[in-house]
Amino acid sequence: DIFGTTHTLGYDTALNTAVEAIDKIRDTASSHNRLFFIEVMGRDVGHIALNVGVGAGAEEILIPEEDLGLDRLLESLRRSKQSGKSSSIVVVAEGDRIGKNVFELADYVEENMTEYEVRVSVVGHMQRGGAPSCFDRVLASRMGVKAVESLIKGKSNYMVGLKNDIMDLTPFDQAVKGKSKINMELIRVSDIMTV
Repeated sequence: DIFGTTHTLGYDTALNTAVEAIDKIRDTASSHNRLFFIEVMGRDVGHIALNVGVGAGAEEILIPEEDLGLDRLLESLRRSKQSGKSSSIVVVAEGDRIGKNVFELADYVEENMTEYEVRVSVVGHMQRGGAPSCFDRVLASRMGVKAVESLIKGKSNYMVGLKNDIMDLTPFDQAVKGKSKINMELIRVSDIMTV
């Protein structure tokens, strides 16, 4: 969610950790005809939820940037059920406010879709730990080299970031005050994949 870079250290690792957890949860969901709401990190932005949801094949993805609404969520889940799916996965960014929290949301859906057993799994901060992915290890090395080279050249008060696969500098004030934008093309892909 930091302006001035497409990837921060740990982002790729968090994505991979969440997708791995969802793959395991999907086995349980399928064998028991369950609907799982899986909450992932993303207090203010839905980058992680959106990417994880597409990567794990979630039936629906709830992010703060897109207000899906309860009626549309129920309609989407009913379409999924009518298409023959015996289970569903809904990825929820922790900052999504379609309900007060993921547990209240799950209760609402269970009350209105009695054909599902609804469960909640909060992957949350488990995503922060563990061994970093290869991408994050390489990114850390690239960022470190760029930071040291920039300091040697007398540049300070900049954040090192990745833009179009190139290490770049963003002034600290822009990095702190700027707002990252959600990938609208990925939202489009998500909408197509959940049909």
